[in-house]
Amino acid sequence: MKPLLAAWRFLTIVPIPGNWGMAEEDLARSVVWFPVIGLMLGVVAAGLAYGLTSVAPPLVVAAAMIVILLSFSGGLHLDGLADTADGFFSSRPRERILEIMKDSHIGAMGVIAIVCVLLLKFAALASLPMARLWPAVLLMPLAGRCALVIHMALLPYARPSGLGAIFYRRNPRGAAIWAAGVLAAVAGGLLGAWGLGIWAACVAAALVLSAYVHRKIGGATGDTLGAICELVEVVPALVLTLGPLGGAK
Repeated sequence: MKPLLAAWRFLTIVPIPGNWGMAEEDLARSVVWFPVIGLMLGVVAAGLAYGLTSVAPPLVVAAAMIVILLSFSGGLHLDGLADTADGFFSSRPRERILEIMKDSHIGAMGVIAIVCVLLLKFAALASLPMARLWPAVLLMPLAGRCALVIHMALLPYARPSGLGAIFYRRNPRGAAIWAAGVLAAVAGGLLGAWGLGIWAACVAAALVLSAYVHRKIGGATGDTLGAICELVEVVPALVLTLGPLGGAK
């Protein structure tokens, strides 16, 4: 129970009374629960999306869902995306990239990255009919949190210390296999073969992005974990716009 609560505390800003799940060991053991938290957030978001479509037009629903999805973590993952973009697109060597990513100030590339990701989410969600919208919203937070676990399993920690280093106290590879399996089961259960295509696209995106991160800095950081969560979260919505009902009204 404590690792589950630790995962909830780390991945969301929704408060939990008491101090269960606040120990570092609980956080180190919480990685396996990341997909569960992602699924829980997805179910909440999908329910809200279903309800909103009966009272609001599609553009308003799409905007509302973006706000809801980012509010789960208080924008923490967007902050990681911004820091990663500032560092990676600075044309600096590895050590300088890591320094830039640690800077609390946001640069032009960070702003551009946030705007582009939010625009992609909005455009994809706004183009989906209800039959595709709620599954997309359900799968988005799940895909992002699963990608986060896969990223941990693929790359070592790039810094000598930091919050992200706690998750490497236990080998995350088993958790990554579990995360990929949960995503496949949920996506396939919701959408059949098309859902498995979404799963493949999410895993492929996580692999490609992790390879790029490795080439740039040789490992993962807390910022790259947030970045990959945000980037892979877009994938289910984008893939669903290509489906048979993607343009239906």
